[in-house]
Amino acid sequence: MTKNTKATVRGSSENQTFPMVVIVGETATGKSSLAMQVAKKHDGEIISADSWTVYRGFDIGTAKPNAADLQSVKHHLVDIVDAGAGFSAAEFKRQASEAISDIRKRQKLPILVGGAGLYVDSIVFDYGFLPAGSVAKRDQLNQLSIDELLGQIQRAGISVEGIDTRNKRRLVRLIETGGKRPTKKEIRPNTLMIGLKVPPEELKRRITSRTDEMLLHGLENEVRKLAGQYGWDVEPMKGIGYREFKKQILGAQDIIQTRDQIIASSLKLAKKQRTWFQRNKSIHWIDDPSKAFPVIDTFLNTVH
Repeated sequence: MTKNTKATVRGSSENQTFPMVVIVGETATGKSSLAMQVAKKHDGEIISADSWTVYRGFDIGTAKPNAADLQSVKHHLVDIVDAGAGFSAAEFKRQASEAISDIRKRQKLPILVGGAGLYVDSIVFDYGFLPAGSVAKRDQLNQLSIDELLGQIQRAGISVEGIDTRNKRRLVRLIETGGKRPTKKEIRPNTLMIGLKVPPEELKRRITSRTDEMLLHGLENEVRKLAGQYGWDVEPMKGIGYREFKKQILGAQDIIQTRDQIIASSLKLAKKQRTWFQRNKSIHWIDDPSKAFPVIDTFLNTVH
């Protein structure tokens, strides 16, 4: 952090007043790489806003930071839960808020980075999450298929806008709350939001290249091991890069088909992420990561 920023943090009395940098965007746009550079330049620590890298053992398919990155810059909310435990946006907000407070106490810059829009917004807009539903009702809903859950949602007239309709847990939660969404406040003070954008053809190239690298580095072996350990019903096995292998492992398709499905799923995810973040008018969009540094430098030297 800059000298001026450290002085500001030292004098802050509220968790909401000291500066924070947020880096968002579609998958494969270079968010993590930029966050690493910013952290090294400004004495920062990274809070990962990713709904998959929280799970232990799910490494290659989630593009989790490697050991060298984790050693050179402190990361928070990576490898914190087991596959069978599950993880919610409300739990993310609780733990991320604690991490941010801890970072502040040590006079460092918190850098929130990720493509999980709900996770990011829960911190930036201080979401107020709804209480948990009854265990009995949740157990009953969990017995239903995704199609059956979607049928209930449709009959109840509940909107699924902004919801991953392949995520059973989120569909169950939508029914539990009757379609009500978390409350949100104005954007957190002294927060700079940087958004990385990449032209569609370049994004497709990056996603394809990343998928091939994952396969080269042993993604199939990782999935086979995890499927044997947990089965296919735990939440992280439904993530991109894992669920696509099920048919292959069962002998219903080959590796080329699996690869193509991972790429297609990643492109669909990118579209959803783009739609989510485009609604936020506070994001400063850039098309080249190098352009972020003058913006961040100016922010940290003037925020108060």
